[in-house]
Parts: sequence; structure tokens; C-alpha cells
Amino acid sequence: MPKTVFDKIGLQSKLMAAFILMGLIVFIVGWMGNSSTDILAKHLYEISEVRLPSIVGLEMIERGLKNTYTAEIALLNTRLNNVLRQEQIHKINEYWQQINAGYKKYNSLPRTEREEKLWQNFLSAWQRWQQEHEKFMKMYKKYHREGIFNPARTQLELLSQGKASSQEMAAAIKAGILLEQMNIQIFTLSRPAFNAAETALQKVIKENEEIVIAEKQAADKTVSLIRLWVQLGTILGPVTAVILGIGLSLAIAKPLSRTIFNSIDKIASFSSELARTVEEQERIATIQANSVNETTSTLDELGHSSQQAANLAQTATVSAKQALELAYSGTSVVGQTLEAQAILKQKVGDLAERIRQLSQQARQIAVISSLVGDLANQTNILALNAAVEAVRAGEYGKGFSIVAVEIRKLADKSRESAQNIRDLVAEIQMAIDSTVGVTGEGIETVENAVQMVQKMADAFIGVSEALNKVVETNQSIALAAKQQAQALARVVDAMNNINTGARETVSGIYQTKLGTQQLSEVAVNLRAAI
Repeated sequence: MPKTVFDKIGLQSKLMAAFILMGLIVFIVGWMGNSSTDILAKHLYEISEVRLPSIVGLEMIERGLKNTYTAEIALLNTRLNNVLRQEQIHKINEYWQQINAGYKKYNSLPRTEREEKLWQNFLSAWQRWQQEHEKFMKMYKKYHREGIFNPARTQLELLSQGKASSQEMAAAIKAGILLEQMNIQIFTLSRPAFNAAETALQKVIKENEEIVIAEKQAADKTVSLIRLWVQLGTILGPVTAVILGIGLSLAIAKPLSRTIFNSIDKIASFSSELARTVEEQERIATIQANSVNETTSTLDELGHSSQQAANLAQTATVSAKQALELAYSGTSVVGQTLEAQAILKQKVGDLAERIRQLSQQARQIAVISSLVGDLANQTNILALNAAVEAVRAGEYGKGFSIVAVEIRKLADKSRESAQNIRDLVAEIQMAIDSTVGVTGEGIETVENAVQMVQKMADAFIGVSEALNKVVETNQSIALAAKQQAQALARVVDAMNNINTGARETVSGIYQTKLGTQQLSEVAVNLRAAI
């Protein structure tokens, strides 16, 4: 049997065409319903938001016009007293406020072209009537100022009283003339203007009523159209779905059965080959997983060893740094000791110089003491000669004799003091000589100590340089060990990932094996079911 065009179309294309057709039907029905709803909303808006407020405003104007004209006629009634007349004037003001409110309400709303022409005609007629109204109100004000609201009766009363030529009669006649003019104004001039304005306003109101009727009819048609589309969609959708379902079932079932049988045979054959391949892959993957697991353990141990080496190198570096700091401290202390020894040497030299100066001063004191002793001996001799001369002088030399004795005493004391000074200076000189010797030895000792400290400083510098090299070496070792440990850690992570992947591969292969077995079972069951 030759294939038709429909048979040549694929299953996916058939399904897509069916769904597109259903979607197109739903779209058309929905679009038409939405469009009709928008049109209905416009009609409702025109009626509720434009025409009804327009009619309300126009009716307010109409009531205000009629009531104002009625109140004007009431003012012509000669039986009204002043209180009732004031009430009518107040009502006229209220009616005009009502007219203005209606005008504002209607004038702010949109209008059609024909409605605008009718509205302009009304405004022209209204202005003419308003002018006539203002003329009437001016006449009434004059009439009201006269204070005579029934001129005919007043004239009769004045005639009966014999006051035909009085001022009251003249006022009554004037009031009668004004009343007559007001009647002429109302019934002859104002009435045609009022009738024209009322007629023009009725045309505007009628135009709005006709627009409301037209909008209502259009809305009713739109509602009918919406109902039609809803009914059409309600009927057409299920019918189309049933037709497409039956057609697709007939067009798909037979070719699909042949395709399924062929696919089942291929699946069965493929699943058998796939099962054998999966078993082989499972065995290889298991071996790889075991190898990767052993390699990971070895690398993990190597990583721990590298980390321990890095820790030991780091500890050695810290110890070497501490020793280096101590060496730097020793070098600093030795430097300070050298500075102190240099200062001590300088001070000892200064002390020796001062002692030599003191020795010279002691010798000078000894010379001075010797001179003082010689001077005391000479003074003693002179005092002795003076005493001899005083004895020779007799009575006149007694006072001089006493002075000579005192001088001798002083000379003796001076000689003794000079001797004591010479003895003391001799002891000081001996002490100074001894101190000079000790100072010289001290200078030699300081110089020797300086040399020893200098050697110690050189030794500390050598130790510092050696420790610095040790620190640098340990740091390099620690860094290398740390880098090696990190590299091994990354390798271990990579091997763990490989190991995880291998396990997942084994698990996946196992799941594939199970899936292949289930696929074979499904193929067998499907063949049996078909």
C-alpha cells in the first residue's frame, strides 16, 4: 500500500501539528473574547463615565433654568410680602449655583462633534436668556426699592382718601409702571429666550440619551458576540481534540508497533553485547581502583614523612635562630665591654696623670714646708736677738721682750708644723709612688683585657656568621620539605580523586550492568505485551 503524505510525516511533527492546531484554536477564541471584552469595556465606560454624568449635569441645568424662570414669575405676584420675596431671591441664587454646578460637570466631559454643535447652540440661547434675566432683576431691584408691591390696590386706597395728587400716588403709579414693564420683560422678552434655551438643552439631553441607547445596543451586540465565541470555543475545542486524538491514534499506532518491534530486537541484541562489555570494564576498573588505592597509601605515608622532615627542619631553624639571637646578644655585650674597657683605660690614664700632678704638687709642698722651717729658724734667731736686746734695754725693753718671746713661740710652732708637713708629704709621696705603680699595672691589665675581649668579639662574629648560614640552610631545607609535602598532598588528593572516580566508575558500571539486565527484561516483557 503506497504511503500518503500524512504517513510520511514523522511522529514528532504530527504531535507538534496537533498541538499547534489546538493552540491556534484556543488563541483565536481567547483573542476574540479579549477583543470583545475590550469593546464591551469601552461601551460601559462611555455609558457610565461619560453619558450618565453628562445627563445628570444637563438635568441640573434644566431644573435650574425652569426653577429660576418660575421664581421670576413668582416675584410678579402682588400678594407676596417682603419675606416671601426675599425667599424667592434666595432660591434664584441657589438655582443659579445649581446651573453653574451642572455646567461645570457637563462641560468637563468629552462630547461628540454633533453634540458639541448642539451644546454651542444652547450656550448661545442661554446667554440671551441670561441677559434678559439680568434686565428683569435690575427692574425688580428698582421695584423693590419703591416698597409698593401692589400698586393698583395702593392707588385705589389713595383715591379713596383724596390723595390723587400726593407723592404716595406718584410712587404707586411709578411702581405700577415698573410692574407692567416687568410683566412685559417676563412674558414678552424673557419667555422666547427661555423657550429657545430650554429647547436647545432638550436637544443636547436627547442627543446624550440617543448615544446611551446606541452604546447599550452596541454593548448588547458585543455580549452576544462574546457568548458566540465562548460557545464556539466550547464546542470546537473538544470536537477538534477528539478528531485529532482518533486520527493520531490511527496514524501512529500501526507504524509505532513496527518501530517498537524492530527497536526491541535491536535493544535485546545491544543489551547482550553491552552486558559482556560492562563485565569486562567492571573487572578492569576494579583492578585500577585497587592499584590506585595502594599508590594513594604509599604517597600518603611519603607525605607524612615529608611533613615530619619539614617540621624537624622548622624546629632546627627556630633553635638556630635562638642561638643566632644569643650570639648577636653576646656580640653586643662584648662590644659594650670593649667600650667600657676603653673608657676604663682612659679613666685610669687620667687617674695616673692626676696622680703625677699630685706628686709634683706634693714635692712643691715639701719645698714650701722646708722654706717655712728655715723661716721659722731664722725667726727664732731674730726673736732671740730681740730678747737679748730687750734685756739690754732694761725697763724700756720689757714690752719688746714679751713680743720677742711670743714670736719665738710662734716660730717654734711653725717649725714643728713645717716638720709635720714634711713628714706628711713624705708619706703622701710614698703613697703616690705606690699608686703610680699600681696604676701602670692596671693600665697593662686593661690593655690585656681589651685584647681578650676583642678576640672574644671576633669569635662571636664567627659564630654568628656560622649560625646565620645554619639558619639559611635549615630554612631552605624546611621550605623544600614543606613544598615537597604540599606537592605530595596535592598528589594524594589527585590520587584520592582518581580513587573516588574509579569507585564511582565501578559503581556506574555496576549500575549499567543492572540497567542492561533490566533493559533486557523490559525488551522481553514488551515483546510479550505487544
